[in-house]
Amino acid sequence: MKKERVNSGLSDKIFMVAVYVILLLLLAIFLYPILFVISASVSDPKAVSGGQMLLFPVGFTLDGYQYLLQYKEIWIGYANTLFYTVGGTLLNLAVTLPCAYAMSRRDMRGRKGLMIFFMITMYFSGGLIPGYLNVKSFGLLDTRTIILISGLMSTYNMIVARTYFATSIPYEIQEAAVIDGCNDFQIFSRIVFPISKAITVVMLLYYGVGHWNSYCESMIYLDDRSKFPLQLFLREILTKSQFAQTAMMDGDSYSAEQMMALIRQSETANMIKYGVIVVSVIPMLVLYPFLQKYFEKGVMIGSVKG
Repeated sequence: MKKERVNSGLSDKIFMVAVYVILLLLLAIFLYPILFVISASVSDPKAVSGGQMLLFPVGFTLDGYQYLLQYKEIWIGYANTLFYTVGGTLLNLAVTLPCAYAMSRRDMRGRKGLMIFFMITMYFSGGLIPGYLNVKSFGLLDTRTIILISGLMSTYNMIVARTYFATSIPYEIQEAAVIDGCNDFQIFSRIVFPISKAITVVMLLYYGVGHWNSYCESMIYLDDRSKFPLQLFLREILTKSQFAQTAMMDGDSYSAEQMMALIRQSETANMIKYGVIVVSVIPMLVLYPFLQKYFEKGVMIGSVKG
C-alpha cells in the first residue's frame, strides 16, 4: 500500500510539473508578440526593421509617440472607433438578446422554421456587389449609419444566447410572471434580462471586439476620411510602410530625391505603426479583466448545453 501511495504521489508531482511547464511555454508564446510590439514602439525604427531588436528596446526613443500625438487623423479615427464600437454594440445587444429570448420560448409558434431561416444566413450571403448596390439604393453610402447597422445580428451569437435563455432561466419563472399579469416585453425587460449578466457580457465582448477590429465595411462604404475608424488609418500606415520598402528594393526606377522621400516615408511609418497598435489594443486589455468572470460563465453555459 505504501509503495502504491509513493508511486501515486510521484506520478501526480510529475503530472503537475508537466502542466506548469506547458503553461509557462504557452504564456511565453502569448506574451512575446505583445512585448515585442511594446518594445518596438519605443525603439529605433532602423533597429526594428533591421532585425536588431528581438525582445527588449534598442535605441530607446519616444519619437513615435510624439509624432503620434501630432497625427490628428489617428485621434479622429480613435474617436470614430469608440463611437462605432459603443453605438454598434448597443444596437447589436438590442436586437440579438430579444430575438434569442423569443426563440428560446417553448410557446413561440413557428420557431423551428424561423431558426432554419436564420441558419441559412450563416452559409449563404448575397455577395459583395449586391450588398453594395443594396446599401447604395438605401442612400447609406458614406454614412456612419451603415457602419452601425452592418452585421446587426450574428446568427451564431443569437444561438449561444438562445441556448443560455433556454437552459439557465427556469421557465416556471416566466409562467409565474404571466400569472402576475406581465406581458412578453415586461418578462424580458424586468425578469429575464436583469438575471442574464453572464450572457450579456459575452455578447458585449463578442460584438465589441468585432466592431473595434473591423475595417472592411468602412473601406467599402466610406469615402470621407473624417468618418474613418482607427483600424483603417492603421491599415493605411502599414500599407505605406510596405510600399516604401518594396519601392526601395527596386531603386533603379526612382531618382535620388524620390528614393530619399521613400526612405523618410518608410522611417516615419515604421516609427508610428507600433505605437498605433499599442494605443489601439489598450481599451480591450483594460476592459477584459473586469468582465472575465462573466465571460467564462456565459460561454460555458451557452455552448455546452442545447
